[in-house]
Amino acid sequence: MILTVTLNPAVDRTCRVECLAPGRVNRMKSVCSVAGGKGINVARVLRSFHMPAAAAGFLGGSGGRFIEKSMEEAGIECHFTKIRGETRTNTNILGEDGAVTELLEPGPPVTEKELAQFRKQFLGCLERCGTVVLSGSAPEGVPEDIYGQLIEECHAAGCRVLLDTSGELLREGAKALPDLVKPNRKELEYLAGRELPSREELLKEARGLVRSGVGRVVVSLGEEGLLYVDREQELYQPAKRVAAVNTVGCGDTVTASFCMSLLAGEAVDISLRKASALAAVNAVRGGNGNISMEAYLELL
Repeated sequence: MILTVTLNPAVDRTCRVECLAPGRVNRMKSVCSVAGGKGINVARVLRSFHMPAAAAGFLGGSGGRFIEKSMEEAGIECHFTKIRGETRTNTNILGEDGAVTELLEPGPPVTEKELAQFRKQFLGCLERCGTVVLSGSAPEGVPEDIYGQLIEECHAAGCRVLLDTSGELLREGAKALPDLVKPNRKELEYLAGRELPSREELLKEARGLVRSGVGRVVVSLGEEGLLYVDREQELYQPAKRVAAVNTVGCGDTVTASFCMSLLAGEAVDISLRKASALAAVNAVRGGNGNISMEAYLELL
């Protein structure tokens, strides 16, 4: 079983408009809501490949019930901790001119009792899981070193860990030496404390993470492609040029793809090509982890 952890899930609401006009009335052409959050997107991609996946995190209110039902219908085991607060809704506004505007809610606060219950459920899940994916932000009430604590528990249980987060959650999580970290350019720049405009500067920062003890670093660069660094090799994979509809969730498809490649023991160059193709399919399909196998195989 592969366990995905989404501490701050959301109902992802996608609205399409001809052209967003701030300060004016905007009439949406269509509206669609799906279960969202980085770890949930990863779990959805894993199920597209018929991988056994479980999902954990915090859920509350009608939004939480919507997410849990969506996960169960996708064949994903649910081990969410129920909280009193209402699960947030994130809104993505897509303009026909290609502009994407994201409105992200902060998420409900988590109490000490709810956090303790989550930690108990998480440890129980580790008994049945060999790989854990920790993704996304954390709500108020959850400490900044939460991912570091969870990574230590995963390693103590003999589980492989992939980390995809940002800010201090990333900094503190990286200290616990996960098996793979997947930052984007901005997230790596945050760790460096400066801009990293060139590929060589990105590689230098990624090398530093590997020297500290992180197993692998995959840097997602959007339309520029992917960078990979471990103790033995450094590789670059250009992105496939496609007519992107929506890039939300593309980074999560990369994480899911590498998760599967690690389990299969695939060579790094093959892993990179698969991750790049899967991200391109997500961008073309316009959904969070909405994968077309036919399109994936064609791009691969």
